[in-house]
Amino acid sequence: MEVHPGVFTSDTDAEDWEPLAEVPGSEFHALVESDGYEAGMWRIPGEGSMTFRWSAPARDTFVVLEGKARIEIDDGPTLDVKPGSMVSLPADVEATWHVTLPYKDIYVIG
Repeated sequence: MEVHPGVFTSDTDAEDWEPLAEVPGSEFHALVESDGYEAGMWRIPGEGSMTFRWSAPARDTFVVLEGKARIEIDDGPTLDVKPGSMVSLPADVEATWHVTLPYKDIYVIG
């Protein structure tokens, strides 16, 4: 919610999370979506693991809050991330994600 021009605030109540079509079973809570920039939280609830492909349309920077992931970047390195890991990927990087659930991160795309 924009509470003042350019000032955004939000609470992450359960009903405020929306499904993310590109990664079935995952959901996000956007804080701000403006001028090609997006920030919020993303999560995959549940137990076990899942694998999917992901490519962000702009630079994707995130901090892992919960869970683990192995991110295999096409023609690049493999990243092993866990709570506290900070990552920044350039736009359109194709990667295969192997995620241990539940998973949650805070992201900025743009």
